[in-house]
Amino acid sequence: MAPESEVGDVSVGFVGLGNIARLHADEMSAFGATIGGGLDVDQAARESFARDYGVATFTDREELFDVVDAIVVTTPNAYHEEYVVDALDAGLDVLVEKPLAHTLDSAQRIADAAATSDGFVMIGFHNRFREPVQVAAEYRSRGELGDVTHVEADYVRRRGVPGRGSWFTRKEVAGGGAVVDIGTHVIDLALYLAGYPEVIEVSATTRDEFGPAAEYTYLDMWGQDYGAGEFNVDDSASAFVRCANGTTLSIEVAWATNRPPSQQYFVRGTEAGAGLDLNDGSLEFYETSPVGSPHHRTTEITTNNTDPHQREERYFLECIIGQQSPTMNTVSQGLEVQRVMDGIYRSSEKGSSVRIK
Repeated sequence: MAPESEVGDVSVGFVGLGNIARLHADEMSAFGATIGGGLDVDQAARESFARDYGVATFTDREELFDVVDAIVVTTPNAYHEEYVVDALDAGLDVLVEKPLAHTLDSAQRIADAAATSDGFVMIGFHNRFREPVQVAAEYRSRGELGDVTHVEADYVRRRGVPGRGSWFTRKEVAGGGAVVDIGTHVIDLALYLAGYPEVIEVSATTRDEFGPAAEYTYLDMWGQDYGAGEFNVDDSASAFVRCANGTTLSIEVAWATNRPPSQQYFVRGTEAGAGLDLNDGSLEFYETSPVGSPHHRTTEITTNNTDPHQREERYFLECIIGQQSPTMNTVSQGLEVQRVMDGIYRSSEKGSSVRIK
């Protein structure tokens, strides 16, 4: 990490002042960064942020951009583009929460703006920074798995629709449902573990089996449940992805389904495989050898369990201080994830596979 004196010189502003903004602000201030101010359309959110962090808050983005070095955007997805592009036009570095945008066209405009800006864009795919993920990715990059041929990836909740009737369940604001909310993490991590090959084709089906129901039975819910309020998005999806190098991905995503919850990834290579469970942080490697006598070998890997958001914030701050664009969570990778999500929806609507490029 850069010296605290250098980190303290970095002033970070926040656009959208809800719980996720506070998570980022707490982590960055813990590293010594300056919380430079915040912006939100909601007066109560502005007043609360100003009181808790002792900073000025704004309704005019230009006033905020004038007093900070970087911006964290945590607004609903439909508003990412306007704030990210304006921050880039002001020469600021940006960390934008996943996904890059609510539509592929919007994501492309962000990528185009980043290509000509003095600032950079980093996407909030925090799972990349989990230590078991980093270990698995390093073994893959060193060739110890051989050629990665397939990745099985899922993020399935038994019941976990995030606030029915909130912006999460309104397509015009969120851009989609489970695919956009948690599927973006699954797609990114599957591609990352495979070395981010170019995607060429997607075949998928999306469903809305639980969210629209008048009586949606659950034990707890993230956010407020507005009953059978507006719900015009998917709550689960199954997808099969083909890449240009022959690697394939199978993806299961669900806000709600009648099966046990899981966040598991299995990477299948020609020399070895790896199994990741994000729920308990476990990592295993699978090999078969003829040495002595034919046998299977399963190796359990023990890592630290540092909060991945901490590692994400640290990396963002180091990129700002070093005046270098990130090589992780890049805008081009965010755009590739957006293409896959767009392909999932197009394939489901068409009832057959679709080309990505």
